Amino acid sequence: MMINFRTDLADERRDIYKKANNIENEIEGIETEEEQIDEKIKIIRVKVLKDEAGQAIGKPKGNYITMDIKKINIITEEEIEKAANVLSQEIKKLVENKIQSKEDVLVVGLGNSDVTPDALGPNVVKNLEITRHIINYLPQYIDENARPVSAIAPGVLGTTGIETLEIIKGVVENIKPKLLIVIDALASRSIERISSTIQIADTGISPGAGVGNNRKEITENSLGIPVIAIGIPTVVELATLVSDGIDIFIDKLQEKAESNDYLNKLQQNDKYEEVKEALNVGEYNMIVTPKEIDSLIDNMKEIVAKRN
Repeated sequence: MMINFRTDLADERRDIYKKANNIENEIEGIETEEEQIDEKIKIIRVKVLKDEAGQAIGKPKGNYITMDIKKINIITEEEIEKAANVLSQEIKKLVENKIQSKEDVLVVGLGNSDVTPDALGPNVVKNLEITRHIINYLPQYIDENARPVSAIAPGVLGTTGIETLEIIKGVVENIKPKLLIVIDALASRSIERISSTIQIADTGISPGAGVGNNRKEITENSLGIPVIAIGIPTVVELATLVSDGIDIFIDKLQEKAESNDYLNKLQQNDKYEEVKEALNVGEYNMIVTPKEIDSLIDNMKEIVAKRN
């Protein structure tokens, strides 16, 4: 069964696949673990152990860690600090499994800095603590245990005329980092997860996959060094927005008509494909983002850049 996931999040793909195939327990070859950090922060760890399971959900074997943060629009500085610490610990575990403590890391902020929903990567890079040049030229001014960190924001193919992978390859070949961390905006199938979810994966990334605009993959296979991807959903498809809106509408109706079998059945089914078909005009399919996306990204930028 071919499924149009239209999301980059592994845990959403897992849920969609289970629902489409009426699977009650776990998909064979996948392990999932949930941890509630506090009333605002929850972590979902999805481990894809078998190639068959990876093919089923369209994700390669590896670890996918999702951190959900409730009410990101009204988050306090203290809560940002807490979220940054939690995220830092999760990233640290993955990094320490790949390289030694003082080995070089290159951070790449993917995306278009002129388009707000796609500007997450470049904005994070601007706010990172960069150490490689200080260690090289002014070592007396930095902690002797500091890791060399460098960063670039390579732009997008439409403005540079160069595939992102080609730019990254050139930098990797010259400065020879031991690990790459890629930061990018993602697509989700849930309105609630817009700029309130962070996914960390040790499998690299295929830029644009969630919105059907695949670019060359940025992975260990293509670069020769481990790649950790950090992604935050900033867009959903219009079909997702309307489908979720219908659910909210049905909820309101069911408060007064709980016995309406038709409405109950409509809400239980995944309406995404039907809504998408109704909304599409020719080859067009819109993606949408909230009007507050700039402030939401500012909050997420702080969380990702603060301790990483």
